[in-house]
Amino acid sequence: MRPDLNPDECRVLGTLIEKAQTTPNQYPLTLNSLVTGVNQKSNRWPVITIDELRALRALDGLRSKGLVREVSMSGSRVEKFRHVAREAIGAGTNELVLLTELMLRGPQTVGELRTHGSRMVSFESLEAVEAVLAEMAKAEPPLVRELPPSPGSRAPRWAQLLCPSLHPLDAPAASHEGGSPSSAGGSDRLEARIEALEARIAELAEQFEALKRSLGA
Repeated sequence: MRPDLNPDECRVLGTLIEKAQTTPNQYPLTLNSLVTGVNQKSNRWPVITIDELRALRALDGLRSKGLVREVSMSGSRVEKFRHVAREAIGAGTNELVLLTELMLRGPQTVGELRTHGSRMVSFESLEAVEAVLAEMAKAEPPLVRELPPSPGSRAPRWAQLLCPSLHPLDAPAASHEGGSPSSAGGSDRLEARIEALEARIAELAEQFEALKRSLGA
């Protein structure tokens, strides 16, 4: 099943999946932790700011679509939330990780997805990422689709289809690294530059592997 989500639902669902993978000891998330995760500047494009009311509306929408559940934790009086996207969408961990990266950052190349997704799960190779994307693209209805390369690049990109209007499909890849340099702090700018370099290296590696395959190496 492919749910149709609005932008806030996409960001909230992506954040829940991300935190389940990266900070399992702090998961499920309280409303406050969820808002903090949605509004963080790293690993997000675009950087947004929502309040608890918007987050609750998004959670209500996700619950009505069978993607999120409220959790009662023993000894805790605070409401917590977890995603059930694995069951609702019928996707494994690798599929969820790639969908999450596409929801949180927008269209990316295979190399970028492998680099960015490595904080949640390790992909053995670019071919492994391509294989997962190909399966998601063949799903009925498809969960992702391939896009033409961005200007100045020869590597095709991929976009999620849970909320196709979430990101401008013609945006340059460099924009995926978070807020503008003038609005981000020094550490955020440094992290963005490092991630941009890592993504570029991954893209070059992707092109090198494609060249080796074409030469029969």
